[in-house]
Amino acid sequence: MVTIKATHIVRPAEPTPEKIMYLNACDQIKDITHTPTIYFYNHSSKLESQNIISTLQDSLSKALVLFYPLAGRLSWAEEGGSRVELHCNGKGVPIFEAESDSTVEDFGNFTPTPSIQALIPSVDYTTPIDEIPMVIVQLTRFRCGGVGIGLGISHVMADGPSALHFVDEWAKFARGVGPFVAPFLDRSVLDAEKDSDYKFDPSVLRPPPTLIGQEDNMEQRKKPITVSFLNLGKVQIEKLRNKANLDFDKEKGRGYSRFEAVAAHIWRCTSKARGHVSEQQTSLHFVADFRNKLKPALPRNYFGNALIRVEATDKSGNLLSNSIGTASRKIREAVENVTEDKVRGYLDYLKGLPDVGRFRSLDNNGRPKGDFYGNPNLAIISWTALPLYGADFGWGNEIHLGPGPMGFDGKTFIIPGRDGDGSFNVAIWLQEEHMEAFKNCFYGDI
Repeated sequence: MVTIKATHIVRPAEPTPEKIMYLNACDQIKDITHTPTIYFYNHSSKLESQNIISTLQDSLSKALVLFYPLAGRLSWAEEGGSRVELHCNGKGVPIFEAESDSTVEDFGNFTPTPSIQALIPSVDYTTPIDEIPMVIVQLTRFRCGGVGIGLGISHVMADGPSALHFVDEWAKFARGVGPFVAPFLDRSVLDAEKDSDYKFDPSVLRPPPTLIGQEDNMEQRKKPITVSFLNLGKVQIEKLRNKANLDFDKEKGRGYSRFEAVAAHIWRCTSKARGHVSEQQTSLHFVADFRNKLKPALPRNYFGNALIRVEATDKSGNLLSNSIGTASRKIREAVENVTEDKVRGYLDYLKGLPDVGRFRSLDNNGRPKGDFYGNPNLAIISWTALPLYGADFGWGNEIHLGPGPMGFDGKTFIIPGRDGDGSFNVAIWLQEEHMEAFKNCFYGDI
């Protein structure tokens, strides 16, 4: 049981620019929702010795001076087409102060179930968007003396690297330790002129495949789902990688990465668990960070969205009859297809669309819509290259950082182990009828 005790609105500690901030095409296609994450901290003497809600408020107010767009609000743009604009107006960020009768240990391995959801602020997305904060925070005190910090950051405002930059600077302010790294806030830098005649092929943005024999995905959307949080040790990952690289031509450069091998393994196991017919088309969707694909590269502290959707496709029969190396190669080819020309063409294409709402998974009133990446498909979010850990607000590092329960059938996170031991944690949502078979394949087919 989680009880909200108080709500605090935190505004920037100093006057900040009041203006309408430009949002580029990459921002415009993002959902008007928040990315939920949860940080757990064990009880410690440092937690007991300070007023932690005051620490979070004071440090957040200082962080919002640097990251002042996060204190603003969105509104629908006059140009229409489901586009939004950001009003930097300093309205602030809510921190909900809560108590729970649970202990940190009660959450076990921190599988992102509804019990985790209670630790992250919820948002009613039917609320007018100019009333929805860009960041929402919940501090929950547990019966054991530990705490949780549930965080939601607007998809429109920040991708993974940018969100982590914000949290890192906020934690530095809490500890009173610099140097502080200001974000690069000019999102128009992505609108540079193209130097080539490359034409983006919009067919790559087509809706994912549906099951053979079904006209649409409505039946699949209705099926109950469940979540598992599975660990792969370093030895298991290297075994998968070695199997993938048996097929790799070493003259073509570096072998398949840990991510490519594990993602290929997950893709093959989902197809097997779902019992697809051999001719079933299946797509694996993920995103690629293009910060370093551009010339010149985006500033290292660029704050916003710099991700492009990537798709690997095959027939389930091919995935399962061929080796893990074949699936890894499909993933590698999709990543290598992300070039500067493709990124520039993609951004130009999005900018020219009459309506960008097609790419959002919620409509303008918060109702589900859009593409479905569940059966027979998969959507993987990799946190393997992100500087995830070390959010020390003055009472030590987190013992766990993970996603909130934001899943749908096929949604998957690959998360590096916190201890730097080379392990991965995999959070995956699947239809209930497929989960047990998936877990058997996940461990049995290594």
